Amino acid sequence: MIRKADLQDIIAINEIYNQAVRMGFQTADTEAVSLRERQKWFKEHCDDSYPVFVYVSNDQVVGWVSLSVYRKGRKALRFTAEVSYYIHQEWQKKGIGSQLLIYAIDRALELGYKNLFAILLEPNIGSIRLLEKHRFVKWGELPRVADFDGQEFNHLYYGLRIQS
Repeated sequence: MIRKADLQDIIAINEIYNQAVRMGFQTADTEAVSLRERQKWFKEHCDDSYPVFVYVSNDQVVGWVSLSVYRKGRKALRFTAEVSYYIHQEWQKKGIGSQLLIYAIDRALELGYKNLFAILLEPNIGSIRLLEKHRFVKWGELPRVADFDGQEFNHLYYGLRIQS
């Protein structure tokens, strides 16, 4: 089941994100995000325009997706949002990422967005495949901007025009 996240979900959301940090190359963060930082992030998503949704199985949050502001305060970009998603390691490759992404696309349409994009690291092949499966295409690339202890990777931008 997918539902809007609430404050009680913060711990699970943060644990899932920090699991991705530990796994490597699923986020540009190299250190765990504190619960305090996650709470601040969540406050920025309390506005209905930039929601967070969770996937719940057996009363446990096993994945989440968020819509985030792109270039805050720049009015010409108000119809564009960044989509981010993370799935608990034990629940990956079960279709949850697809369900969350479809749900986010549908909600973005309802909210009046015209464009969605995701930013990811070049080695994150699973995420690239997921995005391409849902018609996202590569919109841009920042070469060798992510440095993981001397290993440099490209930052990729995948986008989807959701409204004509």
